[in-house]
Order: sequence, then C-alpha cells, then structure tokens
Amino acid sequence: MEIALGVLVVLAIPIAAIAAFFMVLGARSRLQLLERRVRVLEGRLGETLTPGKESVSASKPSSAAAPPPKPQAAPEPLPEKIAASRATPTSPSGAGPGRSAAGFEEKFGTRWVVYIGGLALALGGIFLVRYSIEQGLLGPGMRIFLGGLLAAGLVAAGEWMRRQERLSGIAGISGAHIPSILTAAGTTVAYATVFAAYALYGFVGPAFAFVLLGIVALATLGAALLHGPALAGLGLIGAYVTPALVSTDEPNYWALYLYLAVVTAAAFALARVRLWRWLAVAAIALNFLWMLPGIDDGRADVLMPHAFHALVSFALVAALIVSGLLYGPPAAPGRIEAESSGGLAVYVLAAAFLVLANHHDSLALGVFAALVAATLAIAWRSEAAIGAVPAAALLAALVMWHWAVPLDLETLIAPGGPTAGAIGEPGRAVVGLHLALGAGFALLFGSAGFLAQGRVHAPLSAMLWAASATAAPIAILIAVYYRIAGFERSIPFAALSLLLAALFGYAAELLTKRPPRPGQAAAGTIFATGGIAALALALTLAMEKGWLTVGLALMVPGIAWVEQKRPLPALRWVAAAGIVLVLARIAWDPRIVGNEVGTTPIFNWLLYGYGVPAASFWLAAYLLRRRADDVPARMADSAAILFTVLTAFLQIRHYITGGDIYRTSNTLSEIALQVCVGLAMIIGLERVRERTNSIIHNVGALLIGGLTLAAIVFGLVLGKNPLLPFSRGTAVDGLIFNVILLGYGLPAVLAGVLALVTRHTRPQAYRAVAAVTAVGLALLYLTLEVARFYQGPLLRLSAVSDAEQYTYSAVWLAFGVALLIAGIFLRSQPVRYCSAAVVLISVGKVFLFDMAGLTGVFRALSFIGLGLVLVGIGLLYQRLLFRPSATSTSTTG
Repeated sequence: MEIALGVLVVLAIPIAAIAAFFMVLGARSRLQLLERRVRVLEGRLGETLTPGKESVSASKPSSAAAPPPKPQAAPEPLPEKIAASRATPTSPSGAGPGRSAAGFEEKFGTRWVVYIGGLALALGGIFLVRYSIEQGLLGPGMRIFLGGLLAAGLVAAGEWMRRQERLSGIAGISGAHIPSILTAAGTTVAYATVFAAYALYGFVGPAFAFVLLGIVALATLGAALLHGPALAGLGLIGAYVTPALVSTDEPNYWALYLYLAVVTAAAFALARVRLWRWLAVAAIALNFLWMLPGIDDGRADVLMPHAFHALVSFALVAALIVSGLLYGPPAAPGRIEAESSGGLAVYVLAAAFLVLANHHDSLALGVFAALVAATLAIAWRSEAAIGAVPAAALLAALVMWHWAVPLDLETLIAPGGPTAGAIGEPGRAVVGLHLALGAGFALLFGSAGFLAQGRVHAPLSAMLWAASATAAPIAILIAVYYRIAGFERSIPFAALSLLLAALFGYAAELLTKRPPRPGQAAAGTIFATGGIAALALALTLAMEKGWLTVGLALMVPGIAWVEQKRPLPALRWVAAAGIVLVLARIAWDPRIVGNEVGTTPIFNWLLYGYGVPAASFWLAAYLLRRRADDVPARMADSAAILFTVLTAFLQIRHYITGGDIYRTSNTLSEIALQVCVGLAMIIGLERVRERTNSIIHNVGALLIGGLTLAAIVFGLVLGKNPLLPFSRGTAVDGLIFNVILLGYGLPAVLAGVLALVTRHTRPQAYRAVAAVTAVGLALLYLTLEVARFYQGPLLRLSAVSDAEQYTYSAVWLAFGVALLIAGIFLRSQPVRYCSAAVVLISVGKVFLFDMAGLTGVFRALSFIGLGLVLVGIGLLYQRLLFRPSATSTSTTG
C-alpha cells in the first residue's frame, strides 16, 4: 500500500506541474485580453476628446441662431473591434503588419523553452518508467494502463489548450504551437503503448494490435485537421509504419491492403481539405512502397490483393488528388500539375511492376491495361493530369518490349547435350493476348492523342498528347515485330508500318486545316515526324537488314522538309539525332551488311550504305540551312562531307581489293584514284562554299586539301614513284592511257583547276600551293611519260640513252614556254613564276647534266634548243608583257 501511494505521489507531481502550467497560461491570456480592451477604450476616448476640438468649442460664442450640433456616431462595439484586431493577417513568422521579426528573446521565450520543456517531460517520463521497471514498482498491466492514461491526458490537454487559445485570442502569437506538441506527444505515447502491449507483453494479438494502431493513426490524421501539419506528418509516418511493426508468420495481404486503403483515403482527404501537397506526395510514395513486398509471389491469393491495392490507390488519387476531377482541388486552365500527373503515373508503374514480376499473368495484364485506359480518360477530363499520358505510353511500350525480349537468366545457362532437359523451357506468354493488347494500346494512344487536339489550353499539353500518339504505336509495332519475325524481312509488318505512316500524315494534314488552337501547329509537326519515322521503319521491315541504314538516313531530309513546312526548333534536333543514329550504325559495321557487300564495282552495298546517306545529308543540310546555320544544319553538312569522302574512299578500296575493303593494299593506282577524288571534292566544296559561306564547307575543304596534299607528296612523289628504286617493278602499262596519266597527269589538271577556281576566294598562299602542286605534277607526268616512251612499262633511272636525256630537256623547255603563254593569257603572275622555275630547272639540267652526259649531235642540239627557247622567251616578255609605250619609243627615236 505504501509503495502504491508513493507511485501515485510520483505520478501526481508532473501532472500537477502540467496543470499549474496550463492555469498560468490561462490567467496570462485573460490578463492580456483585459490589457487589449483598456488600450482600445483609451484610443476611442482620445479620438472623441482631442485638444483641438475642445479649444474650438470653448472659443465659440453660444447663439440661439446657431444650428444644433450634429449627433455623433456611436462608437464601434468593442467586441467587433477586438474581433477585427484578431482577424488581422499575420506573417509566416507570426509577426503582424508592421511588427519586426522575432528577436532572440522572443524566440527563446516562446519557442525554445517549449521545445526543451517538451523534451524534458518526455525524458522524465521515460526515466520514471525505467525506474519503476527496475524497482519492480509497476507490473506490465499497470504500465500499459498508465501509458494509455498518459496518452489520453496529453491529447486532452492539447485539445483543451487549443480551445483556450481560440477563446482568448492568443492563437496568433509567434512561438511553438503548444497544443499540437502536446497532441503529438500523446499520439506518440499511444503508438508506443499499443506496440508494447503487443510486442513486449503479448496482451493483445496481431490482429487487435493492428486495428488499434490503425485507429491511433487515423485519429492522429484527424487531429491534424485542428493542430496543423506537424501532427499530420507524425500520423502519416505512424500509419504506414504500423504494418511493419505488427508481423505474423502468415502475412494477410487482404488485411494489409484494406488497412492501407483506409489510411491512404484519410491522408488524401486531409491533404485535400488543408491543401497540403507535401502530405499527398508523401502518402503516394509510402503507399507505393507497400506494393513491393510479395509482388513476385505468383500465387493467386497474393496476386489478387496486389491488383486490388493498385486499383484502389489509383482510384483514390483520381478522386481526391487530381485537380479538376471529382473531389480534387480546382484546376487552373492549361496547367499540368506534378501531383496530379505523378500520382496517376506512380500507380500505373506499380501495375507494370506487377505484370513484369508475375511473367505477364493475364490478371496483371488486365489491371495494367485498365489503369492505362483510365489514365487517358482522366487526362481527357482534366488537363492537370496530362503529364501522366507520356508516362503511361512509355510503360505500355516497356511492357510490350519485356514480352518481346524476355530476360530469363536460366535460358542463358541451360545445358546442352544429354542434360538439355535439366532446366525446363521457359513458359511463353500467349501471343494472341499480347497482339490484341498491343493493338489496343496503339489504337488507344493514337486516337486519343489525335482527338485531344483542340481540347487543351496549353501548347505543352497538345504536344504531349501528340508525342504519345506517335511514339507508342511505333514502339509497340517494333516490339511485336521482333517477337514474331525476329528482325527478319516481313512484308506484313512493313504494311502495318506504312499504314501508320499514312495515318500520321493524314492526321498532320487535318490539323493544318483546323482553326488555330494552342499547340496545334506543334502537334501537327509531331504527327508528321511520326509519319516519316513510320515510313523509314516500313522500308527497314520490307528490305534486308542493311536497309536500316538507308531508312534512317532517308528519315533525316524528311524531318528537315517537315521543319520547313512546320517550323519547330525541336525538329531540327530530331534530324540531328537521326544523323547520330546513322553514324552509330556505320560504326557498328562499316561494311553495312557484313560479308555480303558484293564484288560488283560501284553498284554494291557500299554505294547504298554510304552514298544514299551522303545524298540524304546533303539535302537535309540544304533544307536546314535555309532557315538557320545552326548546330543541326552544321551537323548535317559535316555528315554529308564525311559520308561523301567515305563513299569514294571505300569504293576505291573495294575496286582495288576486289571486294575486301579490309585487305592490305597500297598501290600506285589506289593512291592515284584517292588523289583525283580528293582534288575533285575540294573543287566542289570550293564552289559550294562560295554560295553558302558555311564554316563547315570551309573547314571541310581545308581538311580534305591537307590530306590530299599529304597523299601527293608522300604517296605519288616519294612513296610510289615508278622511277625511284624502292618502287622498282611497278608496271605503268600502256603508252598514253596508263597509271602515269591517272596518278600524275589528271591530278595536275585538277590542281590547276583548283588554283583557277580559288583565284578570287582564297589567299595568295593557298593559290600558290595549288599552282605549284599542279606544275610539279605536270612536270613529273611529262618526265615519266618520256621514260615510258623509251624504257617500256618498267621504268628505271639507270642506263638512260642520249636521246632520252635530250628529250627530257626539250620537253621541260616546251612545258616552260607553255606555262609562260598560259600565264600571259591568264594574266597570272604565279603561273609565270612557275614557268620561270621550269625554265631554270631546264637550264640547270642542260649545263650540269647534258654538257657532261650527252655526246655528239645531242649535246649540240641541247644547247642550240636551249638558246632558241631562251631567246623566244625574251621576245615574249618584250612584246607581250613589257612592251614599250609610244611615248618612250618616240623619245628614244
């Protein structure tokens, strides 16, 4: 008896302290109310008896004729005045208008001491309970009883404090909200008491404990309506943690999901009433996480409650969270809300997880299809939820792709031979069901995305509908095609893709004829782009595998053309993405079709795989550059130049090596062809650059020019020159039409044309290099032709006859004179300088080699011919270039 009295005394001390604390707060509130009333009365009295008015009335003489004074208005009733002062809005910090921010003393006195006091009370209670347990003062039943009593007392105290604040008018005072803190402490104690009765002492079973904890959680959420968001957060955490606290050997998913449905509905309702977005988001996330335990258990008694959870949660979001729908908050026109769209998308994702985890069970597929259709229906009614449409489209495509490409690790390690049956064959999904589901998804997204145009208020909404309407059917078609045809050629699937292209094109055309609506032009552009993509897919499906590169390349100018008709900046980047895809495809296999390139020169897979993309990119670059010379246009120009170079280079390799482009080959014929093609490309780029002024064409011409010059110097002049010793044995074939003409004569002409083309567009140094290259190649060509005339197909420097030696000098001099005439005719000083250089080389040869090497009549003819040529050159300079004027002639005469 004495021990019990001692315990009661110990428990009475904190209870009495709390009661005294409340009484002091109540007295303080009443005192403050009286002070406010006195201040209001003093202010009203000061307005009626001001010193100015008294002096005027005292100085005025009384007169019978004076009009009687007007009756004064009755003063405003005091309670309304006080109510008006209470209704004054406060700032978030609690300060009213004109009130400065809370200082250190105010924060300390109104907030920190309350927090520290609450913590001290909690710790004191814990220490008291611990002491009672250690001393054996209280039994388990009494501990549970006192815990419940304490929880009820704290909750009651919090409610009493809240009502006192409302009556006394001190609710707006800045500080820690004492009623909500007391109520939160009470609910926390209630959670702990129920859990201790279940887990520590076994007073209640799992089912009863589960119900009690649920009641506490719902009561906490209900109390949050009165006490604010802190209590709501505590109730939310407690509600969703409760199932983890109460565990059994045989989990009851139906009980779990029925409980979560009630808790989620309460949380959504509270979030809707108080417009707490954070509470809605937190409840959606926590409720979604409870979808994951046991999701891969394929038993029907587990799958059904999971499906029920996904459906009910989705319905609760639609009813209470989606703005502008049923009981949701009002929706702003044209605004896509993250909470509305994200809430729907989360539970569509949960249904997709259910499908994947249960190997495409028909029930899971049905739930997923129902949620996808419901998402589109909700987005049709509420524009705030349109953000969930592309998410649903992506998940529908992923589900179909998971069916088409099943990832089963057992099939990757299945043994072969006699033990082939050790691991059973994986179960295959019903093809007919997925075909119907894929067709349904494609039709649903395509038709809804088109019909929704004109119903929305924001351009982004129209674009999201259109993107989902085009991307989902194409992705689903590819998945079904892979599952059935395995990326082999399929005319039926090509026909379906062609049908999609026609439908998308028709949709784009219809949208252009409608009256203008927000986002309609952009949506039409997206439908047109989808039509182009579907057309490229049709080409890919109808032809061999290599045509994938062709189809992707043809898609790029198609997108550029659509961008011309429907200007949308995103389309330019879509074209750039197509270029990147083609480059990736080429990098994967440069031969396009593996070993099936073919041996026919020119007309082989290299022409289709590189030439068609090159032409496509040239056209795309032209179309894109008409609007702007931006990054996508420059990417198209760069890709066009690159694929043109690759087409020529690989075709030459294919021709020289007989079809094997990887075979080692470095002959004079191959280098000669590469040089000729390189010079021709430079000339073409120079002409294009004059019209476009594109930096890409400029840089491309310079890069190809540098590579071609290196091939001339290190390949034609030094590496594979038939006269040099390390190239001995190279046959030059015919007398006139031979490899010398191909490797030196034709490049000389092309280099000369390049020098002429760039006379007015390039610096003098550039033109000089081109001219010198042309002259050098021409001189080398003439030399090699003379050697071929005297020595036959195999050339050598040794054993040169006098006639051959003399012919070299004569030909060089004739070439120098021809250059001089050309320089005079073209009025080109660099050409005349080249002529002088050739002549000087000829003079040096005559005096250094012919004088010592030639004998007989050839030595005399060499010098005579040199003299006559030099005199003739002098006459040309005197008569044509530096002809004296008439004035100077008369003076000298």
